[in-house]
Amino acid sequence: MSEKEVFKNKFRELRCCVLIPTYNNSTTIEKVLNDVLEYSDDVCVVNDGSTDNTLEILSSFPKIKLHSYEKNVGKGWALRQGFAFARQHGYDYAVTLDSDGQHFAEDLPTMLGTLEKNQNAIVIGARNMNQSSVPGKSSFGNKFSNFWFTLETGISIPDTQS
Repeated sequence: MSEKEVFKNKFRELRCCVLIPTYNNSTTIEKVLNDVLEYSDDVCVVNDGSTDNTLEILSSFPKIKLHSYEKNVGKGWALRQGFAFARQHGYDYAVTLDSDGQHFAEDLPTMLGTLEKNQNAIVIGARNMNQSSVPGKSSFGNKFSNFWFTLETGISIPDTQS
């Protein structure tokens, strides 16, 4: 059995899915899904009212579980809908990944290993915000949030937006 098949089995055993909210990510969603499907067949995608051809691309992935609605409501709402959708499909855990390529499927084994050891914890990863692919607006927002979080709590963490 390949290492990736072992991870697929662990996802199933833990009743864990990969939850991906998306909105107008037609240029990145296909690669993200192909990468994620290497590690897990348990993938739930929430299409948050995309107006580009994201939905068409999603329909070409028969293995995913898709929850879609017409009007864009925002990432927070999409995540809440996604968690409820995952529970309806029998999942106890969800690892969320963004559909714009800022999170990497190759990090899923690390997240899964941490979940196995800490089943009552919330496990939060941190993005590499120094990549050239990170939009300036996102980078600024993250630095701004990190600054205020550290100032208010005295705790320094790398990615308060995760």
